[in-house]
Amino acid sequence: QVQLVESGGGLVQAGGSLRLSCLASGRTFSRNAMAWFRQAPGKEREFVAAISWSGGSTYYADSVKGRFTISRDNAKNTVYLQMHSLKPEDTAVYYCAATSRAYYTGNYYSLMEYEYWGQGTQVTVSS
Repeated sequence: QVQLVESGGGLVQAGGSLRLSCLASGRTFSRNAMAWFRQAPGKEREFVAAISWSGGSTYYADSVKGRFTISRDNAKNTVYLQMHSLKPEDTAVYYCAATSRAYYTGNYYSLMEYEYWGQGTQVTVSS
């Protein structure tokens, strides 16, 4: 059974930092693109960041560019999202996602491209 399990969410003050982790189990994702999306109350799920299977390419939403960093450790089957300078508007449930296709090169920004999803972890940024 394939599972993506997020951790590291919590409550932080504006300007603070958090590091999210996503541990994959049930199969290796070392050849799959992975991403982070988020969903705030009453809003649609939106793209945050993605990383290619090799880690050589990364992609970010304009709203988080320069503040968030996505990385991966294929040996640990884990992807990370380091978040700095957090803002109240970053408050959301953050979801980890992975493609099912190996060596994926496509539209990293579209949630439709990701077949595997975690349950999410809440990030709350207080002002």
